[in-house]
Amino acid sequence: MSISDISVEQQNPNLRHQEHCTVLSHTQRDEGEWVQHTLMLENNETPFRFRRSKRYRSLKGTRVNIDYYPQTTLVAGMEFETMKVVRIKRC
Repeated sequence: MSISDISVEQQNPNLRHQEHCTVLSHTQRDEGEWVQHTLMLENNETPFRFRRSKRYRSLKGTRVNIDYYPQTTLVAGMEFETMKVVRIKRC
């Protein structure tokens, strides 16, 4: 069996995928040389976060396909669940 015969789920068991998700809000904040993007998606209460070197036009109201990993972030001594986006594409 070659590596191409193994499914993505077997290679990365924590990787999740959602299709045709509507973006409710999209914020962009400068963090040094990077821009932190935060998305809120319809029917999800957890923020989806990713960093890029440039600003994008707003994704608010668009549909996207998204691949992400669930993670927890420690803020002021409290744990918050976030989703680390590894791929996002407009539908």
